[in-house]
Amino acid sequence: MGVTDVICYLHFLIFVGIVMQEKSKYIPVNTLPAGIREGIIIGRTSSNGLPNAKEVERSHRDNGHVFILQEKGTTHIEIDFQEHYLEASSIIYIHPDQIHRVIGFENATIISWIITSENLQPEFLKLLETLKPVNALPLKNNILSIITETSSLCIKLFERKHEKLFDSILKASCNTLIALVASQYLVKSKSKDNSSRFEVITKAFKSSLENDFTKVKSPTVYANNLNISTPYLNECFKNTTGHSVSHHIQQRIILEAKRLLYHSNKSVKEIAVELGYDDYSYFTRLFAKITGMTPLAFRSKNFD
Repeated sequence: MGVTDVICYLHFLIFVGIVMQEKSKYIPVNTLPAGIREGIIIGRTSSNGLPNAKEVERSHRDNGHVFILQEKGTTHIEIDFQEHYLEASSIIYIHPDQIHRVIGFENATIISWIITSENLQPEFLKLLETLKPVNALPLKNNILSIITETSSLCIKLFERKHEKLFDSILKASCNTLIALVASQYLVKSKSKDNSSRFEVITKAFKSSLENDFTKVKSPTVYANNLNISTPYLNECFKNTTGHSVSHHIQQRIILEAKRLLYHSNKSVKEIAVELGYDDYSYFTRLFAKITGMTPLAFRSKNFD
């Protein structure tokens, strides 16, 4: 793999040698090409204007955890139907489940990296699961300096491709880098060191929801699994998020429905069944109630 190829790939964390499917029943997933050491890639690139490759512009998932550190300028991206403007100096984390694409750059210099789950320390992988989804996080100068220096070290290690000993050093260094980033998101998410009981329960529910939303729709089942009452689970959620448990269950289902409607050619009936609704008409009514349009109208609107 040439240096030019790596730079092109790192314009938005989409790597040369991508394995990408045409529009099908499955959401496109970009995978690290053969030859990438330890399932990790990291680099610094500069760009201005529109992306220069269709793979960059096309919505997709990655098979790893994506991080973008905005050093200069602006990067305009879309993540799960929400547009984000990354301004200097800020950072953003994109989970492998999230669908994203680049829209454009304005005199942008970024450090970006991707690491597959098997290369993350288990405690960091678990932590990242609790963070998603997140917005871009502005960085104070002292924190920016530490993260930039650590990522620059990782870049140097990544470039020493013929020294096998550096593989383990690169992996350890990238885990340190991710711990630094995750710690800043944690500082942002809570104003005190110890999470409240409400926050602990809310995180536990979100983790359970992510695993079971296609099978379990009842707040009572989630509450029972957490060994608490349904009213108390709702109290926790309204205290920490302002919304009910049912609202969060429905929003998670609708997000996945939007992903499948826009990024695959599955029929609405197939999507309904995949999301746990044998009653196609009920799913259609639920989607329309929450989004203000039918599934087919949403698909048509976004294909125009």
